[in-house]
Amino acid sequence: MAPKIKTIGVLTSGGDAPGMNAAIRAVVRAAISQGMNVKGIYQGYKGLLNEEIADLNARSVSDTISRGGTILYTARSSEFRTEEGQKRGAEVCRKHGIEGLVVIGGDGSFAGAGKLAALGINTIGVPGTIDLDIACTEYTIGFDTAVNTAMEAIDKVRDTSTSHERCSIIEVMGRRAGYLALWCGIANGAEDVLLPELYDYDEQALINNIIELRKRGKKHHIIVNAEGIGHSASMARRIEAATGVETRATILGHMQRGGSPTCRDRVYGSMLGAYAVDLLAEGKTNRVVGYRNGGWVDFDISEALDMQKGLSDYMVRVNKALSI
Repeated sequence: MAPKIKTIGVLTSGGDAPGMNAAIRAVVRAAISQGMNVKGIYQGYKGLLNEEIADLNARSVSDTISRGGTILYTARSSEFRTEEGQKRGAEVCRKHGIEGLVVIGGDGSFAGAGKLAALGINTIGVPGTIDLDIACTEYTIGFDTAVNTAMEAIDKVRDTSTSHERCSIIEVMGRRAGYLALWCGIANGAEDVLLPELYDYDEQALINNIIELRKRGKKHHIIVNAEGIGHSASMARRIEAATGVETRATILGHMQRGGSPTCRDRVYGSMLGAYAVDLLAEGKTNRVVGYRNGGWVDFDISEALDMQKGLSDYMVRVNKALSI
């Protein structure tokens, strides 16, 4: 049996996501309930190297579950990508008595967690990203809040687009993943959805669709464009020149990362954070937790990073069928 862990650390890394605070809160309180001490590491791996570390107790995370962003802050660290930086990170953990570490973030954060695990620090990753692009889990903390924020914004743009009989291109986040765009396409009834995984850059097809729908009496046109495709403003100019239809681009940007998390993000964040602590208590390391088939699961970090995730073919087909 592995020796009982006495002290764990928790950090958030990469892009922030609504629900991260729920996960932090769960890590802190679940660990305390199992007799562990908890240290918060500020500014992600950058803060780890700079030893920005403080003791956390149950009161430290009071009234945080409803807050967006991350109370531990987050930052990128080029130094931690180096072997020397990773070794120093492990040394800092040992210096502060941190025997186990919970890393809340995306795939880049998990790659760093795997390096620390290889250096003897028991490490568990918790998926926190609005992009929904972690293949080992059906859900990532922050997606539900972000997609609802985008959906509500697109509804508002549709109102003004209808009033002016415009074509509107609304760009949502997601890096190279099209999940936010696809979900918004279905939820908002968009006429066209451009997905990085599938888009063939045939703007003439978009133009033809706008013209055809105008002939049928359609007074407005909504195009949801994924961040991985981008160039919404220049696309709008080209479409307006080709169709004669006034076309505007709206880039929703980082507003999708902010705001009070939805119930789902609060509950799933809490469950995933608590599950990470349970794994550390069992002596587990080099694992990523997730949600699959109605239950809480975990995978080896290397295995998780090697998994590939694609869009649902059925969702894509339904979106196309409903947008006619």
